[in-house]
Parts: sequence; C-alpha cells; structure tokens
Amino acid sequence: MDVVSNLIQLINKKKLENRIKRNEGYSNTAYEDQLGYLTIGYGHLVRKKDKIKKEKKYTKDYLEKLFNKDFNSAIKSYKKIFKNHKIPNQIQGVLIEMIFQLGERGFRKFKKLIRSVKDKQYTNTTKEMKNSKWYKQTPKRAKKLILIVNENNE
Repeated sequence: MDVVSNLIQLINKKKLENRIKRNEGYSNTAYEDQLGYLTIGYGHLVRKKDKIKKEKKYTKDYLEKLFNKDFNSAIKSYKKIFKNHKIPNQIQGVLIEMIFQLGERGFRKFKKLIRSVKDKQYTNTTKEMKNSKWYKQTPKRAKKLILIVNENNE
C-alpha cells in the first residue's frame, strides 16, 4: 500500500472516530444508559474488571484509552465478520460504528443485515436497520447511519 492510501485510510479512521465520539457523547463519570447499563467516557460499557466507581471522575486521557481499545475491538470484530468481502469505505464505517455501539455479540444478531451486506444488497441492509429494536432505541443515530448507507449504495 502506498503512502497516499495509508494517509487516506488514516483520515477516514479519524473521521469515523470523531463521528462515533459525537454520536456517543462523553461523560467523565459513570452513568446508566437508557437500557440501564453502566457506561462511561464515549459509550464504554463498564465491566466488573474495569473497577470503575460510579461517583468518581476519570481523566480524559484514561477515557481516551478506553475508547481506543473499544474502537480497535470494533474494527477487529468487523474484520472477523466481513473478512473476504469488499465493502465501500463509508458502509464499513457504519458497520464498525454499529459494532462499537452494540458489541460484537449484539451486532451478530443482525443476521439478515450481515447477509445483505455480504451480498451487496444495501437496500435490504437499510430495511434491516430500520426494522430493529436498535432503530427504536436510538432513532436519531440510526437514521444518520441509514442515510450514509443510502448515499453509498452503488
């Protein structure tokens, strides 16, 4: 891969990181999300091993590290689910963001959506996005991501 391609990939990755951060919002203290799960930073789902206390304020640096770990984990999951499939960059970004938000296990429940992406049936992809509990729970974000898929539907 040449220097220009690497630079473009880096710019796209940074744009995706920024979009996810905007869509997640930020809190330096743990709070319960709309489903009652303890969350901190940029949408990090708190696990027992994190040892995060609800009342404590955490540094931006620490929460950025959590975000980077979660973001890289979402990319890794994306690569595992869609290996050997050529998908337009913007749609890849949407899928990575969904994995970031839902976790790999949650995302894998979207069996028809995953199949439609692999088959390059992006109209069906957006139908599956709309026809989900995820859409009802986070409609503003879902609508934005659906718009991106529609704009990049080849």
